[in-house]
Amino acid sequence: MADSDILHHLGAYQSLAEQALARIGQDDVVARIWARDHTVWSDNPSEITNRLGWLAAPEAMRDNVEGLLNLASAVRADGYTDALLLGMGGSSLAPDVLRRTFGVAEGFLDLAVLDSTDPGAVLEHAERLDPARTLFIVSTKSGTTVETLSLFKFFYNRVADAVGTERAGNHFVAITDPGSSLAALAQRYGFRAAFLNDPEIGGRYSALSYFGLLPAALIGVDVHKLLDRADSARSTCRTSTAGENDGALLGAVIGALALAGRDKLTILASPAIAAFGDWVEQLIAESTGKQGHGILPVVSEPVGPPDVYGDDRLFVHLHLDGDAIDITALHALESAGHPVVHLPLRDLYDLGAQFFLWEMATAVVGYLLGINPFDQPNVESSKALTKHAVAEYKRTGALPSAQMAPLAPSSLLDFLAQAQEGAYIAVQAYLQPAPATDEALRAFRVWLRDRFRLATTVGYGPRYLHSTGQLHKGDAGRGLFIQFTADHPHDLPIPDEAGSPQSSITFGVLETAQALGDYHALTEAGRRVIRFHLGSNPAASLRSLMGPP
Repeated sequence: MADSDILHHLGAYQSLAEQALARIGQDDVVARIWARDHTVWSDNPSEITNRLGWLAAPEAMRDNVEGLLNLASAVRADGYTDALLLGMGGSSLAPDVLRRTFGVAEGFLDLAVLDSTDPGAVLEHAERLDPARTLFIVSTKSGTTVETLSLFKFFYNRVADAVGTERAGNHFVAITDPGSSLAALAQRYGFRAAFLNDPEIGGRYSALSYFGLLPAALIGVDVHKLLDRADSARSTCRTSTAGENDGALLGAVIGALALAGRDKLTILASPAIAAFGDWVEQLIAESTGKQGHGILPVVSEPVGPPDVYGDDRLFVHLHLDGDAIDITALHALESAGHPVVHLPLRDLYDLGAQFFLWEMATAVVGYLLGINPFDQPNVESSKALTKHAVAEYKRTGALPSAQMAPLAPSSLLDFLAQAQEGAYIAVQAYLQPAPATDEALRAFRVWLRDRFRLATTVGYGPRYLHSTGQLHKGDAGRGLFIQFTADHPHDLPIPDEAGSPQSSITFGVLETAQALGDYHALTEAGRRVIRFHLGSNPAASLRSLMGPP
């Protein structure tokens, strides 16, 4: 294991990682992955043989870069100053990471990502953007994602009101698969462009395809350089000598330690690249959380002293040269016997390499766990129950009811007393993202971790449904789920059709239906869930749940 650039301090788990690496070599896993051999993961080729396009993406996308740069130049010449990406999960996370990491180059479009149905979040973007100078990127692989299409209909009407229906379509571009309903929609409404992605690339493996690279071009990222770094990692990940293959090594460590109970994969990243953890979260959670298995990614968690962690953690430190987190804290974790892996990055463009490295590592983890890392069998349950709730609303004018717990510390503590060995806490916040709420959620999760020594995650809804939702319902069932909702002081109608003023549902109703749908999906899967309504001041209500200071 010494031939790789990856540094690791695994302590008592070193031999397990070496055994896993030997097994990968003996079973010729790397060569079989590159040969697109579905039997690495399953005898059934379904949702495997048509999901391996990511292996070729860094090379295949080179021929398409010119078209991306031409679009970026054209919209800048037309006076556009902003871009808003409408997407969820694999369609939104890589663009969000790139925007938060690279910022916006001078003269390029200021990109924001909207992956929420919270009416406050939608209104915030609607009020700050000038529709006449904004490009909207409608991004969904399937073309049917309800959140994305709802947002498209809303913003199309605002653009049409501002510039007229004849010119409205020129403010929209689509990223989708060939033949999808979005491709047809783009033609119907006269989109400026429709970028048809390789259909054999799954959503969470699509960072190095149109889904990630078009937004990158719009903010002025050097797309060629990003692909160069990805190609470098791709070359390293091709070698059949597993100990020299960074993807195989990282996968061996993650998989072996997960099987040994260290299944809470905690990402610690230098501040400048901290956003990358959100992309890793979806990749790992949705790929491994199924068939009673699951690796829980823990991201954006402040580093604590060793004694606040249980013995179920594996720490991965993404270290950017000249921009490190507290090294003393990391050494303390290693000294206390916690396994730590260090991944060095030279500069921001090494994210291109990290995208590919983690995709390969996840494929290897799937082999070690004996699961298919490319499907998501439990995702539809929440969607189906959300559709049922929406249909009930349209029929009766009211959503189905679900019990709320009293907003009191005792309610929370009684619920958390159910924690079993290997448990984790998942906070599901159907709230408007805002700095005060972010800080309150951060304080809440740290309080939970420090008091109960349990890994704690936070996800805004419905965003997390497209990231960790599969894991929540497909893993071993030890999660404790805390769902938060709040008032909607300013709701917004969702047009029944783009260009029409008619509306039968609002964003507030859709968000509440999504919370209800996932609540019922979790309870039907035998998960433990508690719901709190935080009223008109979510930050203050969150603080009250922690009891007196």
